[in-house]
Amino acid sequence: MPAIEHVEKHFTATAAVRDIVIGMADGLTVPFALAAGLTSAAAVLSAGNGIIVTAGLAEIAAGSIAMGLGGYLAAKTDSEHYASELDREYRETVELPEIETEEVAKVFRDYGLSKEQMEPIVRAITGDQRKWVDFMMRFELGLEKPDPSRAGRSAGTIAVSYVIGGLVPLAPYILMKQVLPALWVSVGVTLLALFVFGSIKGHYTGVNRWRSGLQTIVVGGLAAAAAFFICRLI
Repeated sequence: MPAIEHVEKHFTATAAVRDIVIGMADGLTVPFALAAGLTSAAAVLSAGNGIIVTAGLAEIAAGSIAMGLGGYLAAKTDSEHYASELDREYRETVELPEIETEEVAKVFRDYGLSKEQMEPIVRAITGDQRKWVDFMMRFELGLEKPDPSRAGRSAGTIAVSYVIGGLVPLAPYILMKQVLPALWVSVGVTLLALFVFGSIKGHYTGVNRWRSGLQTIVVGGLAAAAAFFICRLI
């Protein structure tokens, strides 16, 4: 009987994909909700599209900066945390070698290895301080060495994704003169964009594309509807 090749599929989305998800999701949803709410006010006040476009662009600018800064600080915090833990592990392998050696042994003991099986492995790991510390960072603390350029790239990716997402619901107001027709075009275009974005996100995360797309539509739609009716009531 011929052997059947076993192929495993795992979620392999990079940090950049996660940044795009963060920026695009907020970029599509927040300006969409803001534009819908302002449409309600503009329709009542006969203020036209100017207030919507101006406020929408202001929100996109502020939101992209805030989101980008948030991504930068989050990535920077990860790097600083890793550096702090790395220094601590190096110090402990010098000051507390017995305890650190036992922690290495415990990792293998938890996998069911006997003392005889563990001893040569533990000796090999603890015989090289750099490998020893690397092992502790990975298997005791669950930390991977962060990319030093990650913070800047994260900030840029999130900010650009936010701007692109934010221009989708705002574009009909820029291109059209009538407020309410622009609203309905914005709703249609944005819901379609939310579905496509959700489907793509589902592809990368291993979730059913239709389910992921519909969930994204529901979140964005509820946010816009809430903003619209709150402004209408006020």
